[in-house]
Amino acid sequence: MKIEFIDLKKQYQSLKNELDGAIARVLDKGIFVLGEEVENFSREFARFCGAKHCIAVASGTDALYLSLKALGVGKGDEVITAPNSFVATAMAISLTEAKPVFIDINPLTYNIDAAKIEEKITPKTKAIIPVHLYGQPADMDEVFEIASKYNLKILEDACQAHGAEYKNKKTGTLGDIAAFSFGPPKPLGAYGDGGAVVTNDDALAEKVSIYKNYGAPKRDNYLLVGINSRLDALQAAILKVKLKYLDKWNEMRRNNAKLYDRYLEGVAEITRPMILSHNRSAFHLYVVRARNRDSLAEYLKTKQIPALIHYPRPIHLQSGYAALGYKKSDFPVTERAAEEILSLPIFPELLENEIGYIAENIKRFYGL
Repeated sequence: MKIEFIDLKKQYQSLKNELDGAIARVLDKGIFVLGEEVENFSREFARFCGAKHCIAVASGTDALYLSLKALGVGKGDEVITAPNSFVATAMAISLTEAKPVFIDINPLTYNIDAAKIEEKITPKTKAIIPVHLYGQPADMDEVFEIASKYNLKILEDACQAHGAEYKNKKTGTLGDIAAFSFGPPKPLGAYGDGGAVVTNDDALAEKVSIYKNYGAPKRDNYLLVGINSRLDALQAAILKVKLKYLDKWNEMRRNNAKLYDRYLEGVAEITRPMILSHNRSAFHLYVVRARNRDSLAEYLKTKQIPALIHYPRPIHLQSGYAALGYKKSDFPVTERAAEEILSLPIFPELLENEIGYIAENIKRFYGL
């Protein structure tokens, strides 16, 4: 049996007529940048999140960067986040010329350990970026309490958590502003790059809209130095079709996670994901901790089961961030996790017999 890590072809085939129709509509209209398609998707994604505003942009990285710019983050500022995210989280901070300040993670959820945030706050601290890693929301109540105490802004990195919920509220509305990515593998994925900024704050929405359009609220009126970051109309039309199915797909992912949990129960060498009772994860990834992780991954590969590592080297140990002065052992929980975590295939169309095949081979590797 050959397993895909994520099978986007299956998803396309299930929606082929709708997606082909949406693409043809854009081609017939001949409007490929901005326009009605982008406006319609932005309005519907804002409604989906329960937010006032959605500003569609070119990528999740741009969404993070533009959110920080709108919050006034710049040279000399500090922004607190976790070191075990995708590098784009820290990169967005660096692009504003601010400094990323890392906090170790909760060993159970892999999200930022909110109890450790306060000790890293300085007069230069401007914002906190809690990452909803793998699709599970971070501990937002504690983050909010600290941010309120020190007058800090909260930027949700929701790039892996489309439709996830924290205490019955969808991600995107849990801080001052939020960033989403629509890269193809994401729970809501385009057929290319794409992203969005979501907020309930009118002023922040206006700033993002200006920054992402060359710094101009309207043509030939450049108020500031901005960038060109616009979601293509084709991608907006595709995302609008897919958005109708996102809640259903997330439920299918959650059901597949439960199947994994059941099939892997009793395997002492595997630590399954812990989802907090007040959270509903989008399960962008199903990440376990595994004894002899690298050997297991190689064994699974021989059985045509792709298992990936998200992420094998924490950001604070990347060469690009050597100037920050961090060293190995600075964030022991993050570093240990990086040596043990393994992402198993999970997507809505993954079948129970495929999950059973994966689990059986994991057991076989451990001699069970």
